[in-house]
Amino acid sequence: MILEKYLPILKNSSFFKGLTDDEILSILHCVEATVVSKERDSYIFRAADSTEVMGLVVSGCVLVIQEDLWGHRNILSKCHAGDFFGEPYAASPGAVLNISVVAEEDCEIIFLNIQRLLVTCPTACEHHQKLIRNLVSVLANKILLLNDKITHVCKRTTRDKLLSYLSSESIRHSSLSFDIPFDRQQLADYLCIDRAAMSTEISKLQKEGFIKTNRNHFELTVF
Repeated sequence: MILEKYLPILKNSSFFKGLTDDEILSILHCVEATVVSKERDSYIFRAADSTEVMGLVVSGCVLVIQEDLWGHRNILSKCHAGDFFGEPYAASPGAVLNISVVAEEDCEIIFLNIQRLLVTCPTACEHHQKLIRNLVSVLANKILLLNDKITHVCKRTTRDKLLSYLSSESIRHSSLSFDIPFDRQQLADYLCIDRAAMSTEISKLQKEGFIKTNRNHFELTVF
């Protein structure tokens, strides 16, 4: 009964695409779903640990990050309600996490034991097979997102990294006007650049007429 209140979010998640309410609830029981609440800035997963579960955000949002010993942060992705994290590690028993997951704000997470999906279902139920196909799709999408990030951070200059990212977001939104999911510090951490240098380049791009921006909203100009 507790999990039923999350059905509207779960049905909109790519992981449960094509499944009925009853099938989703059956799967949640099968994968031993549990709900946890996390306060802002608290760790959900920590690097160097291992996990048998993946997380599904049902309220709030979380950051998937890498940190070094000196506290430098590299943001890999930002997950909102309906997004998953930790799937590759949960699917690889004994794999050591090289990422941490931190609550950006107060949030609720459903943990799913993914190993229960990767064994043969005794009843060979159709929705079990659907879920495995959806899992493959979710993992493939994560690969594409990481490929985008690699494309941006491999650019040589701060300006080129910014333009690469903004161009990609414009294409993704099919519009020259769009919001990005990051604040300025998070954007700098995502692109692996210095925030002050990034702010300087954003100001230059505005003066040169390439962009207009207000907080996390951007409008691009194509000459």
